[in-house]
Amino acid sequence: MEKEVDIAANSITLPGTLALSEKAGGVVLFAHGSGSSRFSKRNRYVAGVLQKAEIGTLLFDLLTQEEDQVYETRFNIGLITERLIKATEWLAGQDEAKGLAFGYFGASTGAAAAMRAAAVLGKQVKAVVSRGGRPDLAMDVLPRVESPTLLIVGGYDEAVLGLNRQALEKLRAVKRLEIIPSATHLFEEPGTLEQAAEAATAWFKKHLVA
Repeated sequence: MEKEVDIAANSITLPGTLALSEKAGGVVLFAHGSGSSRFSKRNRYVAGVLQKAEIGTLLFDLLTQEEDQVYETRFNIGLITERLIKATEWLAGQDEAKGLAFGYFGASTGAAAAMRAAAVLGKQVKAVVSRGGRPDLAMDVLPRVESPTLLIVGGYDEAVLGLNRQALEKLRAVKRLEIIPSATHLFEEPGTLEQAAEAATAWFKKHLVA
């Protein structure tokens, strides 16, 4: 069942879309990249694949419309990390999410927020997946991340691939780097987003709902 929700984060409210089936064994919170929103076509596609695998999803806006107009705010990793933690706390307080395992799916700068939030919340976050992410922007906290972490990067996204290799070395938890050979940064090439979604789903099925 999918429904629109309002997430309280200190003095503001963030709109979101929560999809949970009765069979869901876990729920994945999505942290989108800079300049994106809960309506991201790529994240919604991945969310749909997860839902078919009986994994719940929460897509929400990390920033208000006013905040998103400020270029610097889009790259305020500390702020979006705080919002992701608040959303996690909000979800933990919802009756339908009681007893469910939580995971994070981060894209671009949202992956850095996912890593930082996971470092803060520890074992409360059971698994993290980064797609075309910038975990290097959380390099200082990566050794503290306890969540099994999958880094998905396009083979043609050479700069980001190099940064992910560096981040992989810093991680101490269960970890893996998945390279989608013919993909660039946005996974726009035919079949590449599907491969990324399948890899993410397999990771969450193994580490989130196992």
